[in-house]
Amino acid sequence: MNRRTADAIWGYVFVSPQLLGLLAFSLIPLLSTFGLSMMKWDGFGAGQFIGLDNFIATFRDENFRIALINTAYYTLLVVPVGIFLAILVAVALNKIRGKIIYRLFYFMPVVTSSIAVSIIWLWLLNADFGLINVYLRQWFGIQGPNWLTDQKFVIPSIAMLSVWWGLGSNMVLFLAGLQNIPSVYYEAAEIDGASGFRRFWHITLPLLSPTTFFATIMSVIGSFQVFDQSFVMTGGGPAKASYTMVYHIYQLGFIDFTFGKSAAAAVILFFIILALTLLQMYASKRWVHYAN
Repeated sequence: MNRRTADAIWGYVFVSPQLLGLLAFSLIPLLSTFGLSMMKWDGFGAGQFIGLDNFIATFRDENFRIALINTAYYTLLVVPVGIFLAILVAVALNKIRGKIIYRLFYFMPVVTSSIAVSIIWLWLLNADFGLINVYLRQWFGIQGPNWLTDQKFVIPSIAMLSVWWGLGSNMVLFLAGLQNIPSVYYEAAEIDGASGFRRFWHITLPLLSPTTFFATIMSVIGSFQVFDQSFVMTGGGPAKASYTMVYHIYQLGFIDFTFGKSAAAAVILFFIILALTLLQMYASKRWVHYAN
């Protein structure tokens, strides 16, 4: 056995735990979900193969359409606002004193349990004694809305929580992106008399576009998988106003015990996320720029 073959074997040995984990916890469940989506099974006994009937029933299901619309609305609120605020915070913290402390404060919510965060915000958004409505009454003299019981405000309320919760994660990404922008661009622009805003608009934003592209893809994927906030704070209500795609999958599988329909909805969600990701990758050729 030559040296190259031996090195290759040891390489496979060292990566085998990760490969086995990927196979056991990702690839096999993914393939099993595709198979289950074509079965009629309630979790007991043998399943019955029914082909594409679960997919047809899912597209005809009004609850599925409600979940898809709510999830798309939530995504349209969370992704642009979250990316925009993360860029602003990253730029603000890039070159200030004590930036490590500030970064820690902003990143702390990211490592907090989603259940704990949802419970805290459930109290903050309480219409009667929640701090947000209390401050609105005391500082502005206005009566705050019923954040979690009004159909018009429930998705924006959950989106507001999610933006706050995920801000630190995107902020770290943009801080790393800012560190990779060569300072010579700013020096040349300053010599030419460019204002701070023009330097930000014509240098920072274009050269942050690879980071923005990555953060946008990850944010879209995460937003289409929202579940914890809706489950803990509203239970999908009121009147299914916060009923999301993953909540619909949970409802079909673990409440109604129609695992085939649940798997079919999960497969549809997978292809929706895949299509959106591919669309973003195609569109990135027009607006993503890399520093030379």
